[in-house]
Amino acid sequence: MKLFDVYPLFNVSIVKGEGCQVWDDQGQAYLDLYGGHAVISIGHAHPHYVQKLAQQAGRLGFYSNSVINPLQVELAERLGHACGYDDYRLFLINSGAEANENALKLASFHNGRRKVVAFGKAFHGRTSAAVRVTDNPKIVAPVNEGLEVCFLPLNDLEAVRRTLAPRDVCAVIIEGIQGVGGVRLPDDEFLRGLRQACTDTGTVLILDEIQSGYGRSGRFFAHQYSGIRPDLVTVAKGIGNGFPMSGLLISPMFEAVYGQLGTTFGGNHLACAAALAVLDVIEQEHLVENAAVVGQMLMDACREIPRIKEVRGRGLMIGLEFDEPVKEIRQRLLYQEHVFTGVSGTQVLRLLPPLCLSRQQAESFIVKLKKVLS
Repeated sequence: MKLFDVYPLFNVSIVKGEGCQVWDDQGQAYLDLYGGHAVISIGHAHPHYVQKLAQQAGRLGFYSNSVINPLQVELAERLGHACGYDDYRLFLINSGAEANENALKLASFHNGRRKVVAFGKAFHGRTSAAVRVTDNPKIVAPVNEGLEVCFLPLNDLEAVRRTLAPRDVCAVIIEGIQGVGGVRLPDDEFLRGLRQACTDTGTVLILDEIQSGYGRSGRFFAHQYSGIRPDLVTVAKGIGNGFPMSGLLISPMFEAVYGQLGTTFGGNHLACAAALAVLDVIEQEHLVENAAVVGQMLMDACREIPRIKEVRGRGLMIGLEFDEPVKEIRQRLLYQEHVFTGVSGTQVLRLLPPLCLSRQQAESFIVKLKKVLS
């Protein structure tokens, strides 16, 4: 049997990592400014993370969600305190797309509506409505029966108000910072107006913080720059530092109904051990603060490079837009200067490094980038 070919692959086989560096099977070291697509939050193979996972694997790797899991309880309490949402509840699952699917379902169960507003260039996952082929009416929300999606321009508050005015929209879903869409930020004033418009019309506001959350923006969640509180927040990627995990933060206005939501692997013992270790390191090593400081330094330095048309982002979620395709730039960074980066579309180089990126490593990247561009 062979792998099903779904990704164009770089001719590099990564076998080891430490902090913000990875090594290939030939012993070549690379600076990782991609973080495995924003997944690596505390750095590769952090000793505390490795120890906690190994200890948990030696005790119990998995048991079903039909029994109390003290690690889930601890994680909910710790995460609520870390992000400032102590009064929210936590539903643990496995992937970002799954978190968004469950957020939309919960919103639809709550208000009985089936229309959703999203924004141009948005990316929220790849899953489809598997529930439609499941013979269990209890888990079928109105949104599953006939989802209608309206895409609006980002930061156009008047368009939002017009669309929400009939009071038939189930939910508005928006990224804290658009990642795949080119590292584009919703304006703080727009988010405040969006929050008010949703409140006025009984529309659920869902903040997708899967890529922009967990400290990457220099705040725990990117939307917190605006001061709003969404009804639902989805998290993944950085929550497990590579262990597959996601979560849905649920505001107090939602009622829990047994059987509507469920999961087999979500919140398993190993996943919770990984997530708790991530919170330990984020807090002890002040990684949210580091993301803010080093990210700002990195963006300021990139703004001094003439060939870069625009620099966008917050913290260590950065988009460098060029007037030309960036494919060759990315390849030269990888194969000549041994730096991993990402892209958004054809003209944006995307930087998503681990939150432990040092000032010296950021300065090293600037030198390498200038060399490639010259």
